[in-house]
Amino acid sequence: MGARGHGCPTRAGVSGRSRGARCEECARLDRAHSVAADTIADDPRPYHVYLAWFGPGMVKVGITAVERGHARLWEQGAVCFSWLGRGPLMAARRAEEVLRAALRVPDRIPYADKRVVRSALPEAGERAAEVAELHARAVALDGWPESLERMPCRTVDHAEVFGLDGLPGADGVVTELVAGGTVGGTVLAAAGPDLHLATGRGVVVLDTRLMTGWELVAVEAVTGTGTGTGHQDVLGVPVRELRSSGGGVQDGLF
Repeated sequence: MGARGHGCPTRAGVSGRSRGARCEECARLDRAHSVAADTIADDPRPYHVYLAWFGPGMVKVGITAVERGHARLWEQGAVCFSWLGRGPLMAARRAEEVLRAALRVPDRIPYADKRVVRSALPEAGERAAEVAELHARAVALDGWPESLERMPCRTVDHAEVFGLDGLPGADGVVTELVAGGTVGGTVLAAAGPDLHLATGRGVVVLDTRLMTGWELVAVEAVTGTGTGTGHQDVLGVPVRELRSSGGGVQDGLF
């Protein structure tokens, strides 16, 4: 699949590490036509500005269409969040830039960093307190667009929804899928696109965006046997040690 639903003009091969079943050029073109790339300025929908928390010191400011509700925060794997404001797209975008600079927080958090901290999160009260402190600083700032309504701090916590309570640390992460490869395990948590799986090799993270474009079949269809009740190994797919990004860029924003 190419950009914006069109076929790839060069029919280029897609890497097994692709998270959208697109070649690099089609992925670039697809992203270029997005709110994230600032190429859409006439969207009439109202937007929320939000403050999302992923771990201690890992907070970002972003925007999402009001009609999407919490969906964008679920997609990113935000452990908790609060709305900051609501208004037209360009006002929300301006506020996002002002808040990001004033609070010294990024607009993106690398997924590698999110995965590392999920098993060692502070208690819900500590998470909410960090969000509340930043929210108070944000709404007190000057420079908010007049058309953007400030919203009160109401922290929403997703730890229970994602299954993060008591989550053991991950040992590795699947880097790509390969033809004939098998991934098996017990799902411990699902945060954003990531599945944390208990396997014979320990806890492994599978980024489900890697699955786009692949034909998937049940393990029974491959082996002719049931999966049983024990943890299954991760077979035939590359797995590397889980580590932080060291300051990389999060894949995909909108």
